[in-house]
Parts: sequence; structure tokens; C-alpha cells
Amino acid sequence: MLLLGCSILIVYLFPKGATFKYEFQKGKPWQYATLYAPFDFSIVKSQEELDAEKVELLGTQSPYYRTIPEVVAQVKKSYDSQFPIFFNLPVSSTEYDVLYQYGTSLLDTVYRHGVLPLGFQHQGGASVFLIDGNSESTVDKNLFVNIENLQQTMASLTQEFPFVQFTDQYYNLFFEIVLPNIVLDENFTSKAIEETLKNVAVYRGLIEENSLIISKGEVVEGEKFQVLKSLKEEYASRVWNELSYYWILLGYAILVVLTFMSLILFIRSYRPLIFENNKEISFIFLNMVGMIALTTLVVNFNVEFLYAVPICILPLILKTFFDPRLGLFTHVITILNLGFIVPNSFEFLFLQLMTGIVTILSTTQLQNRANLFITVGRIVLVYLVGYVAFTIIHEGSIAQIDPLVIGLFLLNGLLTLFAQPLIYLYERIFKLVSDVSLLELSDTNSKLLKDLSDRAPGTFHHVLQVANLAETAANEIGANTLLVRVGALYHDIGKIGAPTYYSENQTGSVSPHDEMAPEQSAKIIINHVAEGIDLAKKNKLPDRIIDFIRTHHGDSWVYYFYKKAQESGEDVDEADFRYPGPKPFSKETAVLMMADAVEAASKSLREPTVDKIQQFVDNIISKQIDEKQFNECNITLAEIEIVKKVLTKKLINIYHLRVEYPE
Repeated sequence: MLLLGCSILIVYLFPKGATFKYEFQKGKPWQYATLYAPFDFSIVKSQEELDAEKVELLGTQSPYYRTIPEVVAQVKKSYDSQFPIFFNLPVSSTEYDVLYQYGTSLLDTVYRHGVLPLGFQHQGGASVFLIDGNSESTVDKNLFVNIENLQQTMASLTQEFPFVQFTDQYYNLFFEIVLPNIVLDENFTSKAIEETLKNVAVYRGLIEENSLIISKGEVVEGEKFQVLKSLKEEYASRVWNELSYYWILLGYAILVVLTFMSLILFIRSYRPLIFENNKEISFIFLNMVGMIALTTLVVNFNVEFLYAVPICILPLILKTFFDPRLGLFTHVITILNLGFIVPNSFEFLFLQLMTGIVTILSTTQLQNRANLFITVGRIVLVYLVGYVAFTIIHEGSIAQIDPLVIGLFLLNGLLTLFAQPLIYLYERIFKLVSDVSLLELSDTNSKLLKDLSDRAPGTFHHVLQVANLAETAANEIGANTLLVRVGALYHDIGKIGAPTYYSENQTGSVSPHDEMAPEQSAKIIINHVAEGIDLAKKNKLPDRIIDFIRTHHGDSWVYYFYKKAQESGEDVDEADFRYPGPKPFSKETAVLMMADAVEAASKSLREPTVDKIQQFVDNIISKQIDEKQFNECNITLAEIEIVKKVLTKKLINIYHLRVEYPE
């Protein structure tokens, strides 16, 4: 159901058009047979051509100005009130009347075409459109009066004036009263520009059927590249009209199911524990489908923002919660599906594959905050280097590098840092464990470990020793050292309830088991596993830590009390003396079982020597192998031998022993 649901969702997100059957890139040779036009089609103009035409049209586009009639009336009113102030003459005199009438004609001349605002910058051609009420006319822009040039305008208008001595008064008066009555009608102008741009033709020229488009081995560049792009668009449009919608859906569905099936088979073959865990496998598919959906939405919104999508968050998160191999495989499956919807799919796949590999190979243990920044820096660097290389291939130089794309890569890096809070959120929702939460759990001052230290100090000392042994051994075989250490710290918390029943917490020579039947003693010892699980769940420990509590004894014997029961001569039910299991099912839990058994039994060593310790460790772990305790985990015999050597070396160091050299 999970596979089917994810496939349906992804197919729904994919574009529903047919796909051109040839892949080509600018600057690379044509790898296929010589191509002839299968039908007539028009050549689509390149973006550069369209932009150049638009710039040219905008340069000739005349703006629209609008007159404000109320301004002229206001100015004339101001003229009537201000004229007597500037012309100190008797109102009844003939000279006053002549000057007044002349000033009125000057004012009409100034406003014949209109007055522009102060500091106005004209853009456009030599002529403009002037809207006056409901009428529209074409006016030379130079006919407008500019307030900055009012003095020159007045000087030219009064050249033949018989009363030259009054020229300054006219200028001073007009300077006070003249107001701009012409404004740019931005709304009308923008609509006119939109209509003009709509008329730009996106096609040029015609390629007739059976015309040669490109020969085999010819480099795809210039006009050839544009013709091939035009054919690709026309092909998709024509084939879409001819093929059935459902056939295209079927084709996509088959490819998507194939990719998802390969991921399922990989998990089943190499990660069987994840395959059997519905929560974890759902988590993997949720992240993969989420990343595909996010990329699809960005492509549909604006394909230019494609490289801002932080796709490397996916392998980063899966590596944190699972392992690098699963993270890389899932990343590859994801970008293969994205190859259906992104432009320049080869370039996209190459860059994402390289950055995915860098993410997996980088050290990303999040307990060290610097590691995440270093990894993100490497991701951005690979993006930038790859982009520059592709630009050189396509354009033949680095002059065409787009600063916007560089900015998108930097934004991608910033968004990838969001992996940190996202991991924290996933831990809470899916109850998964990351290095950060393991680091928090490893604090011996935590409530549970503090309780263990106070109530069962011998057990607390034991778990610290086991943690050190197991961590060192895990490191030698490439297991998760932090996980092993935390599992070791909590594996015996079930002993908190009755610490005196365990030898490491007994201070005297008298044991509570001396007065008990072997079966009852065995039951108490065995119960520390179940009690530890209950206590861990109560304290909300992650399942991966609880697994160490479940498996650290496997289904082995409580051998001491089993032999004691046999010696009593009574019938013995073997089930009463066996731990319930399960057996270890990972390298980490197997290492803990070996370290726990060796550390606990090492207390019985008397007068230890190097040979005794080697034999002692070998006997304990060989017994576990004979009991098939490691049959369900992925640890190899070679790795078990390495663990033996590490545990032997550590015990030798603990007992401060030296190899005795022959005399």
C-alpha cells in the first residue's frame, strides 16, 4: 500500500505531456543519427532575442501624460490676487490694464501645452500622449514648460515686449503662482506597455518538413540549438494531442514503480530490520516523496529557483538516523524521479549526485555543530564548481555566469542548515534517535543514571566499564560507537528495583539467594530485563536504546542457578533458567553482549595473567557463538575476532599486566 500510494502521488505531480525522445545539450555533439524535420514548425525565439525586442519597443513607447484642469483655474485666481502686489500701479491707469492683459496672455502661453513638475525626468521617445479630459493628442515633449527653466521661458516670451523694465516683475510673479498641471499617468502607461509587449512575436522563421536540422557529430550550438529547442516544444505539443492521456500516465507509473521497487528490494536485502519496521520505512518514503513534491512545486512556480531547493537534506537526515549507504541509495532514487520534471536533466542529475556523495562522505555527527557547517560548505562548493564547469561547456567562457544562480546555491546552503531543527522534529514525531539525542542520554547526571548510581553503585560501576569496553570494540569494527556507549549505560537499569540480589551490589559475604530456591533466584535475575524495559519506557527512552536492554543476554542461561538446581537432584525445567531473548540483531547489540559478559565474569579472575585473560575472553565469547547468540545479527566472525582482541587488550590494561618475556 505504501508503494502504491507513493507512486500515485508522484505520478500525479509529474507533468502530463509527452517527452521528446532525444536528449541534447548546448555545446555538446549530436550523438544520434542525422535529424530531419518530421513536420513543419516555427522557430521559437531565444530569450535574448525576446528581451532585445522588448527593450527596443519600450525605448520607442511614448508615455501617457494627463492634464489637471483645476490647476489652471487656481493659478489664474492667484494671478488676479498677486498682480497688484508685484505691479505697484494705479488700478485705473491704462498702463495697469495693458500690463494685466499682457500677463494674462503670457499665462495662457505657458499653460498652452502644460507645465511639468519640479525635477521631473522624462522617459520614452520624442513625443508623448497627452490626455486632456476625454481627448487624447500627441505632443512634442519639448513643448512642455519645465519649472526649472521658467526664467529662460519668460525671457524668450518677453523679448519683443515694449515694457522691458517690467520683465523681472513678470518672472517673480509667475515664479510664485505657476504650478505644474501635467502628471504621468502610470496606470495608463503600464497598460499600454503591456499591450505592446503582448504583440511581440515568440516565433520567427519556418522549418519545413524533411529539412535538415542537424547532422550526426555536429556541435549543438547557436541556431542549431534554438531549432532543436523549437522542435522539442512542438513535438511535445503535437504528440500530446495524438496520444492518450492514460497511456502517458501508465508510462510514468511504470518508471516510478520501478524506482520505488528497487529501493524496497534494497532495504529488504540489506536492511531487513528497517524493512520489517513500518514506522521507519514510512519515514524514508515520506521524506523522499516530500522532497519530490517540494521540488515539483518550485519548478511549477518558477523553474529559475530550482537550485534553491535543499535536496541534500534528504541524504543528510537518512544518514543521521540510519546509515550512509541507505542515505545515498535513497538520494539516487529521488533524483532519478526528479529527472522527469526538471529542465537540463543531465546537468541536474550530475550536480545532485555529486553533492549527495559529498554529503554522505562528510563527517556529519551532529553532536559537533561545526560538522554540519563544514558539510554544507562542501555542498555549496561542489554546486558552484559544477555550475561554472557546465557554463564553460555551454558558453565557451565564464563571462555568462549568472549571479542569480550563485545566489541560489548560497540560499540552498542556508536552507540545508534547516536539517538540524528538522532532525529534532523527526525525533519527537517518529521516536527516532540521532547523535544529538544519544549525546544527551550519555550524560551520567541524567535522572535515570543518577538513580542507578545512588541505589545500585556496583551496577553503575559495571555499566561504566562495559560502556568503555563496548565503545572501544565498536570503534574497531566500524559500528556506531555513541549508540553502543549509550546502550551500555542503560542496559542494566532493571537492577534498580532490587540491587542487593546482584553480586556487584553486595557488600558482605551473605547473599539473599542463599535462602532461596534456584528457580526463584533465576526468576529474579531474569526479571531485570523485563523490569529494565518497563523502566525505560516509563522514562521515554528511544526504542533503539531499549533494544540493548532486551538483547544483552539474548536467550542464554542463568548458568549458576541452573547448575545449582541440577545438583539438588530435583527435576529442572530448562525454560525457568533461560532469558526470554531476543538475540542481538545488530553489530552494536552483539558487541554489548560480549563486553557485558566479559566484564561481569572478569571479577572472578584470580591471579590473572596475559594468557589467562586471553583464554578467559576466548572461552566466554566462544560459548556465546556455540549458543548461536549472534546468528541473527550482521556481525561477521572476523569482526568477532577483532572484538575479542580489543576486550583482551583492555582487560590486560585494567589489570596492569605485562607480557612475560622468556629469559
